[in-house]
Order: sequence, then structure tokens, then C-alpha cells
Amino acid sequence: MPASFFEHPILNSPYEAPSRHHALDADGQPLDLDPVEGRRESRFITPVPKPRKRRREQRSFTFEDEKGLSSEEQQYNPTPIINEIRQHVASWRTLPNAADWGVTPTTARLLEHWRRYNFGSVRPFFCQIEAIETAIWLTEVARREKRYARFWAHIQGANEQANPELTRVALKMATGTGKTTVMAMLIAWQTLNAVRQPGSSTFSRGFLIVAPGITIKDRLRVLQPGDPDNYFRERELIPADMLGDIARAKIVITNYHAFKHRETLELSKVGRSLLQGRGEAPKTLETDGLMLNRACGELMAIKNVVVINDEAHHCYRRKVGDDDEESGGDEGLKGDDKEEAKKNNEAARLWISGIETLKKTVGVRAVYDLSATPFFLRGSGYAEGTLFPWTVSDFSLMDAIESGIVKLPRVPVADNMPGGKAPIYRNLWEHIAKDLPKKGRAKSGTLDPLKLPPELQTAIHALYGHYEKTFDLWRQAGIETPPVFIVVCNNTASSQLVHEWIAGWDREEEGEKRNIHQGHLALFRNYDTYGNRLPRPATLLIDSEQLESGEALDPQFRDMAEAEIEQFKREMRERGNSAEAEKINDQDLLREVMNTVGKKERLGEQIRCVVSVAMLTEGWDTNTVTHVLGVRAFGTQLLCEQVVGRALRRQSYELNEDNLFDVEYADIMGIPFDFAANPVVAPPKPPKPTVRVQAIKERAKLEIVFPRVEGYRVELPDERIVAHFSDDSRLILTPELVGPCKVLMEGIVGEGVELNMQTFDAIRPSTITYHLAKHLMQKSFRDHGEDLPVHLFGDIKRVVRQWLDGGWLVCRGGHEARSGDLSPDRRRSGRAHLSRVPAPRRGQKAHQGNPRSLQPQRIDEACRLQYQQGRVSDLAREMPRQLRRNRQRLGGGARARP
Repeated sequence: MPASFFEHPILNSPYEAPSRHHALDADGQPLDLDPVEGRRESRFITPVPKPRKRRREQRSFTFEDEKGLSSEEQQYNPTPIINEIRQHVASWRTLPNAADWGVTPTTARLLEHWRRYNFGSVRPFFCQIEAIETAIWLTEVARREKRYARFWAHIQGANEQANPELTRVALKMATGTGKTTVMAMLIAWQTLNAVRQPGSSTFSRGFLIVAPGITIKDRLRVLQPGDPDNYFRERELIPADMLGDIARAKIVITNYHAFKHRETLELSKVGRSLLQGRGEAPKTLETDGLMLNRACGELMAIKNVVVINDEAHHCYRRKVGDDDEESGGDEGLKGDDKEEAKKNNEAARLWISGIETLKKTVGVRAVYDLSATPFFLRGSGYAEGTLFPWTVSDFSLMDAIESGIVKLPRVPVADNMPGGKAPIYRNLWEHIAKDLPKKGRAKSGTLDPLKLPPELQTAIHALYGHYEKTFDLWRQAGIETPPVFIVVCNNTASSQLVHEWIAGWDREEEGEKRNIHQGHLALFRNYDTYGNRLPRPATLLIDSEQLESGEALDPQFRDMAEAEIEQFKREMRERGNSAEAEKINDQDLLREVMNTVGKKERLGEQIRCVVSVAMLTEGWDTNTVTHVLGVRAFGTQLLCEQVVGRALRRQSYELNEDNLFDVEYADIMGIPFDFAANPVVAPPKPPKPTVRVQAIKERAKLEIVFPRVEGYRVELPDERIVAHFSDDSRLILTPELVGPCKVLMEGIVGEGVELNMQTFDAIRPSTITYHLAKHLMQKSFRDHGEDLPVHLFGDIKRVVRQWLDGGWLVCRGGHEARSGDLSPDRRRSGRAHLSRVPAPRRGQKAHQGNPRSLQPQRIDEACRLQYQQGRVSDLAREMPRQLRRNRQRLGGGARARP
């Protein structure tokens, strides 16, 4: 295979039309070929709108699509109309004389500005200009010329079938390619033409921008001409002499939740019954007019507004009369899939119903849909994953990767698990779902983070090991904000367990919270060595759905995040925002932290890890995300691409000497995303250096100096621990017990990387002994409600050392030990009989009676924990030397009896 395939995944300039693409087979896998000249065609399955008039005797024609989706009830076309429109727009773009473009003078000037202006700030990408060009060509050129009539006939037919009375046009753009800039271009094109042609029936200066959540709503404020950071001025999207006209635009930005009719009068159940009496129930819901006045505000005074849907795949009307499994209805779904389909349909119905209500009241001139994944969702009545048939433009994820506009995702393609058909960490949920809580935190009782599935713990450590290398490279390059590691969980119970396992946890004892564990991952801990909370948390727990709805936090989640909320408020006070810290509510505070992850001088600046319930919402534009772990079910590639998209935004937009972007990678685990390639191992690459900020020397007097502790005096009870080992004490650790310890990550193109547990090779055997002894003391020798018996730690540590030195641990499958081989039928559970006896006093002989024995303890539980933390590889190398030393000390192999 050509070396350039992996070494040079970026083929095209982000500012020019793609001229080359990598050759892929029918399954999307790379071929052993050089890059292909020309642009890759758009290829999706789309529903075909029924013709308006059809003879009764005419039989419906069924397309012979590759997946066999078409039927007499619903036809699907494997070749969408996008490619034809793309060719016409490309030919129109090359016309040298603006007089031949067939557009208004205002539009011609905007096109000239976007294509040829020497931008002093961020220059629009080609994909952004192509999207707005497609919308302009369809509206101002294709509508007037009969030779293009069939394109509008197709769009109108698609809308008549799926969105009656609305005219929707969808622009498909990959995550990270800048949909917000395209929205600003749409607003500028419509507004400037409407101001100059007040009586036009084509343009409008009123805009309703609908987003799926508050996060995107907050981000879209840059579309308001009055905003200090508006794109029209800051990104020079319109000529300077037109800035006065753009101020006449009326723009309302909302989320679709605003279309829900609210109660005008809060009544209890008893109060409602009293008012109803024997008559009709009192009407306390808003009318359509009241809802629109609240949601749309000043737009109610403007006729025929333009609607722009951000992340428009959430907006559709379910196909009527298709409730069976074959047609895509939800009757064939079960459990979580059925609940998710129901929730998606309810949200989609609310969204599109609000737009239809606006259409009936003030009129809607056009609806522009922007999304990276404008596909029908499960339960919509259409085949899941089929493209919206009114999609007219497409810049796919592969196009974005080959142009360098987004990061290249890498996923597991191989591991060291014997006999597996696919890498475990490619779809982690299949292997751990049964071991995670099924309900929310309120219904799960007391949860123990140490009981996370071994495969999940090993996966976190493997991905974290690569994160550590990336973190060090960023720090050496002088980048102030750290890379971000995100975990996407299925419910609040699982997210709490993962969050506590990563960052540490405390429990309430005798009315006070006491730290139990400082966290397993050093860079993500929220506690210091002494169990005190760090002044600035490194790991954040977020419930995305609650924050996006705009409603108050659920009390259970509020309790989970209580400590972090108080810390962020304290930080706001320290920054001089005391009054704001007292007024802001909890959900707004957490939303502010989430929205500012990776941004300097903001609350989320130093967040390194984000554990999210459900999924991080679309529009979470953090360009410092480098690692993603999925701990939930991913039933569709649509959901996979949405979650992976949170890590695709580039960290740097500087061109290299070839006028191309350098490749950046995002490492993905636990998400069955369809990207794979042949193994090519590559270490993480450092980003470009930036300005390094150091401490001011004049502030040296503010250095905090801690007192030096010379020693401690400890009095311990007279008690000791002895152990008796037998064949049952032997434990064989393999990947089958704890999950793979070697994973190969690959993207569709570009270099790969191997994730393993070698980051812990430097840990000494004494450290392993310490952690094993600590785990045994916490689990086996601590009585309920009492303090840890720390006076026994020395004896427990001695017993653990005897067990390790005695060769009772055998490691295989990646960390093979050379201490002997055992047949499968001799694998044991690693049991040891531990006894707790009084220690002899001075002048007395050792206790000769039968000691009080405890139940047989499982040392393997502690050892597996250490294996999952990658600390057994060093042990495997040390074991043979320790065995030889023991034999010499005991006289030729005699076994010591404790």
C-alpha cells in the first residue's frame, strides 16, 4: 500500500474545491491504490417523493437499491439529486462575468466578497461558500430557468410528502466545518436583498433560528448584529459599507423546547378538580398565539420569516400509517431502543409543529436545515439512516478529513484478546452492559466504584495512558489549556460510578463526608494526596439532557454535582464576580463550565475530563477534545457520528508550507464507528508551540511554604496477621479476566497508534505490594462502621509480599511471567487462609493455640485491580528473580511456613 496513504491523509486545500480523494471499496475500506483524481461523489439512500399526478393503471416502480429497502409502499433511491446540483453549481461558479450569474446586484457583490476578498481574520472554507452558493443558485437561478425546473419539483415533492405546507432545503456539512458561518451568510444574503428590495417575495429580514438545546442557543448569539463578537464584523462576512443594513435584521434564537405550550395557571390536582366541578376541565395551557409571542417575540410583526434549523435531523414529521417493523415504525423495537425512538419522535413532532404554527400565523418563506447528519431517525416511519430527500448539498466527513478541516478519528482495529472476531474496545458496551446499573442513581442503592467491570477499567487505563503522552506534549509545547478526555455514559448511575472511579469519591459517615479514594487517574483527580478537594476540579460530571432542556436540575443529579457547583461558585467569587455567583442558578453555572472547557480565563479552562450522561450535545464546540470513550449502546451510525463529532474540531488552523493543514487525530474507544484501516503504529505528535506564560518573579514572596514533619509516634494494638498458602492460592491472570491490554487504533486514513499498559512499567514491586495490601485491608479487615485497622497494614503487606514472592501469581496474554506453566485445569481462584491472632508480649512465647480464623479471603480481587491499573507487567519480570532469592535463603527450595 502506498506510504502516502497513511503519511498524507490530507489531500486538498480547505479553501479550494476537492480535487483528489482516497479510493475506498464498497464497505468504505481503503484500497491499495494511489489517490484518485477528481471529487468523490455523494452517495446516500434517500426516500423518493411520490408524483403529484399518477394514472390509476400505473404500477409503482421499485428501485433496485443495494440494501433492498424499497417496496411498493416506499421507494428509496441510491443516487440522490445532490451530485447533479453540485455539477450545475460548479459550472455556474466558473462564469467569469458577474452579469451572467443571473442574481441580484446585492447577491453578486456578496459572492464576489466571499470568493475573492483578502480576509484579515478567518477566511471562509470552500465547503461554507459552496453551501451558500447552492442555496443562492436554487433560489435565484434555478427557480427562473425552466431547464432546472425538475430540481425544484423534486424538492417540493419531498416536502409535500414529509413536510406539508413547508419548503425545506437541507445543507449537509460535516461536524467542525463551520455551520454557524453558513448561517451568518444566509442571514446576510436574505437581509441585504430584503432591505434593497422591500417588496420582494423572495427575501426576508426576519429570522427564527431554532436549536436543539440551550448550549447551541448560547453559541449562536454571534449571529445577532448587535453582539460585540458578531460574525458579520469580526469575520468580515459582508463589506464594511453594508454593516448598517445588516443591523435591520430581526433575529430570534431559541431552542425547540420553547414551542411547548406551558401552563398559564399552576394548579394542584385538588385545585384542578375543584375548578372543574361537574363541568369541563379548566383550560390552563397557552394558546398558539401566546406560545408564539413568547417564543418568537418581535418576529410576530414581520410577514414571511425565514427559519434556520440547526442540527435539523431532530426536526421531522413521522410518516403517517407506517407502524410496522419493515417500514421503520417503532413496533419492532424493544426496551431502550423503543424508548429512544419515542423520545426522538416527540421532540421532532414538537419542533416541526412549532414551525407549522408559525407558518399559519405570520408565514414562513423558507426553511433551511443545517446538519452533519440530516437522516431520518429510528421510528420515523422511514428506513433508519436514510437521507432527508430535500438535501441539496453535501460536504461529508471524508471530504472534511481529506481537506484537513477536522481531526482524523482513530478506532480500535485489533487487540490481544484470543479468539475474538472484533476488538472488544470497538463496541465495549456489548461486553459490559450486564455489569452496569440499569436504573438511575435513586434506584440503584449504594454503588461501589471499585466494582466497575474489569474490561471497562482496562479500557479507561489504556486510553488514559495515551492521553498522558498527549498531555505531556501539549505542556512541553507551552499550550496552557489541557487536552480533554470525554466519557459518554448511558445513565446517571453509570456516570456516577465512572466519575468517582476516575476522579475520587467520598461517603457520608456520622453526618460528615469523608474521602474514601482520591481517584485512580492522577491527571483527572479532584482530590489531593490527603483526601482534600482540589480548589479547581479536573473532572466534570454533566447530565447533558437536563442542561439542554433549560429546566431545573433533578435533585439526584444536584446532589451528585453539589461539591463541584460550590467550587465553581467559589472560583467566581475569587475572580471578582461575587454578585453574579450568588444570582446564577446551578444549571446555568454548570452550562457555563461546560461551554468554556478549553477556553482561557474561563471557568472551564482547566477541565481535563468530562463524564457525560446520555451524550454531549451537538454544538459543544470544544476544539481541545482528543480522546473519547463510549459507555453506552450505539444502535446507529448516526448516533456514533454525533458523539464522535464532539472530538473532530481542530485545535490549530495554521497552514503548513504546502498550504495544507497538518493532520490532527482523535482517539475513540467504545463507539462502533465505521472507520478502519491496516495497522500502522505512530506515537502522538506535539502541537505547534505557542507563547509560554511563566510565573512573575516579583511574586516570589507569595510562595506557600509547608512545615517539615520530623516524625510520628504511633501506638498500635497487639495484633498480627499470618497466612497459609496452598495450591488454591495460585491465580492466573489473562485478558479474559480483565480485558485486552493491547489495542491498535486506526483511522480510515492516516497513522495509527498502539495503546497498551507500558506507561506503568516504571512502577516498583513495592508499590504493587502497597496497593494490594491497601485493597485487602479495606475490603477484608474493616468492620462495618469502624475505622480502617491501619495497625494491621504492616502484617498484611508482609503476607502480600510472601504471596507474590512465592510465585502464586502467573500472568499471561501480554504480560507473560517466566515463573512456570500451568495447565488450564489447574487454574485456581487465588485463595489464602488468613488468620488474625494476638501478638506475643515481651517475655512471652508465641501463641500456640488455635487462632481465631476468618473466612478464606480472595487475594485475586486485589490483584485483578492492580492488573487493571497496568502494574503487573513489572511484577512479571521481577518474579523469577524473587523466586531464586527465596530458594537460596530457604536452602535449596524449602518452603517457609508463616
